[in-house]
Amino acid sequence: MSTNHLAAVDFGQGVSNAWSSVATFVPKFVAFLVIMVIGWVVAKALAKIVSKVLDKVGFNRVVERGGIKQMLQRSKYDASDIISKLVYYAVLLIALQIAFGVWGPNPVSALLTGIVAWLPKAAVAIIIVVVAGAIARAVKDLVSGALSGLSYGKVLGTVAAVFIWGLGIIAALNQIGVATTVTTPVLITVLATVAGVVVVGMGGGLIKPMQQRWENWLGRAESELPSAKARTQAYQRGREDAARTTETPTEQLRPEPSASTRSGEGPGPMPPTAGQG
Repeated sequence: MSTNHLAAVDFGQGVSNAWSSVATFVPKFVAFLVIMVIGWVVAKALAKIVSKVLDKVGFNRVVERGGIKQMLQRSKYDASDIISKLVYYAVLLIALQIAFGVWGPNPVSALLTGIVAWLPKAAVAIIIVVVAGAIARAVKDLVSGALSGLSYGKVLGTVAAVFIWGLGIIAALNQIGVATTVTTPVLITVLATVAGVVVVGMGGGLIKPMQQRWENWLGRAESELPSAKARTQAYQRGREDAARTTETPTEQLRPEPSASTRSGEGPGPMPPTAGQG
């Protein structure tokens, strides 16, 4: 009789514990869903705002000047869409982090915290690459245009653009935290390779060929320098002539009086007649 009584007591205690667990779980689950819905709405709104702001400030034009638009031709997203998507998922991850915080400390919240902290760095890295691309394109056009009279003008422009691209990529990788593991060994390898080629070449008989090449390059530069100087002077004279033609005297810009104005002034003084002498 006592055994049956104890079993009934244990069963009632289990049901009570189950109901208390359900009563504790349901409010937390509802709070989780509410936080996620609010986060989704805020993420959609912020993504649209960021996309419109980037379009108004001309972010896509900067991307096009930098040549990055050509890289995204096969993608259905442009640079502003990528930034807005980063903002969208960042807000969603923040909402997910807050929602999981309802359940107390857990590994998922810690993982989401790290991802949320990394997303702004990724956005800044994309902006750095875009700005570096625009600067590289502008420098390439400037150098190539200034040295268009020289045979190696385009080469120097390309070298300058590649150098700026490299600096931008290194800065972007440093921003997302992989510079120490990727860029430093690559730079050391490139510098060591260049130094090794120079040392081996100098010791292996490249002195005479390089001397001949330098003589050819210097001779070509000396022969092309007068023509480049003449082009520069002609360009300056053209600008001065254009400036002089635009500076028209103010007397020439005054409107001539119309016929009605002239007729309104009335006849001038009458000439004296023969009898009035």
